[in-house]
Amino acid sequence: MKKLQEFKTSLNAESPESGISIQLKSLWYDGKGDWEKAHQEVDHLNDQASARIHAYLHRKEGDIWNADYWYRRAGASRPDCSLNEEWEELVLQYLAH
Repeated sequence: MKKLQEFKTSLNAESPESGISIQLKSLWYDGKGDWEKAHQEVDHLNDQASARIHAYLHRKEGDIWNADYWYRRAGASRPDCSLNEEWEELVLQYLAH
């Protein structure tokens, strides 16, 4: 899977494609509207990539204090864009890995 549109199309499936990163898996569940499952995928992880997804999820939840904590853990700042734009940027970033 190399393109954003392919990733979005995969949201029509029952489950995420096997072999994708945990970060993409989390974003896949979020794209399906399952915030809880998306959060469960990264909640227990301590790496920067997972912290970045964790930050986005808490921003989406509306818990800005918690989101900012996770952005700092990821070495990032809260972006000044829509949640949809941030989701797409994250998908593109992790598709490139």
